Amino acid sequence: MPPLAARLAVDNAMNNTVKLSSELYQATDNLIQNLLASEAFLKYQQSLVAMNSDSEAHGLLELLSTLQAGLRHKQNANNVTQTDVEELRAIQEQVQANPAIMSYAQSQQKAVNFLREVNQEISQTLGVDFAALAKKNTC
Repeated sequence: MPPLAARLAVDNAMNNTVKLSSELYQATDNLIQNLLASEAFLKYQQSLVAMNSDSEAHGLLELLSTLQAGLRHKQNANNVTQTDVEELRAIQEQVQANPAIMSYAQSQQKAVNFLREVNQEISQTLGVDFAALAKKNTC
């Protein structure tokens, strides 16, 4: 049986509508395992764990989310005050100054950039946009 990473990724991405040959399934799993073991993804995972274990970072993100939601509601009611905007900006500055959050954001961007590079390499080899093949088609 193929490793869990390939099974989950392929089953979810393909909605169980396409059966892969065992060779393609193994190649897919190898790609997934190599991506997960890459420096970009290892740093991303480490920074995610660090951020999630940082209570200050967690609190700041929750507060930011709450303030943003509140501001959206006030915008819909045309009831935003300068104090609301200043409060949001102050929390945004604290979020941007938090080392755990910034490390996470930077590592996430590096992981995304790495995936784009991998997609570009595979796409050039195949002659089609590899990532587009995995997108869900919706009506």
